[in-house]
Amino acid sequence: MKDKPLKIAKALRHVSMWVHPEGLVSGSIFVTIGEETGTQEDPRYVLNDDSPFLVLKRSNPEELRFYNRASITRVEYEDEKPDGDKYTHLSCRVHLMDGSVIDGDIVEVLPNDRERLYDYLNQGQERFIRLYTSDNEICMVNKSYIIQVASKS
Repeated sequence: MKDKPLKIAKALRHVSMWVHPEGLVSGSIFVTIGEETGTQEDPRYVLNDDSPFLVLKRSNPEELRFYNRASITRVEYEDEKPDGDKYTHLSCRVHLMDGSVIDGDIVEVLPNDRERLYDYLNQGQERFIRLYTSDNEICMVNKSYIIQVASKS
């Protein structure tokens, strides 16, 4: 039987990860490539997956590491900030347990009756929230490491 192989097409996406208690780790995570479109999966879906561990490919030293998602405090990577009327923009300042303070914008499509910062933070299904720290930088923050979030008007 010479059908398609049972492999899922993956690409490497460079990230900077802060892991407790290790600190900053650089490497690449594996993201799925769309079969028909060739587009890469957004790293937020990899981070918010239900499985307890994610794979990080390091280049120096060259090795695969398996990190417990609960120990990852934040992940930074590059991507473009979306624009348009369908997006809700929420500016905020996030204070983390390690003393870090991150300013950014939450830019999401949110239901009209659930578009407050409070509503976004309390979505139970995602472990990480997405903050745009510039027009092309994203910081995914683990909710369990957040002490407080202040709205910036």
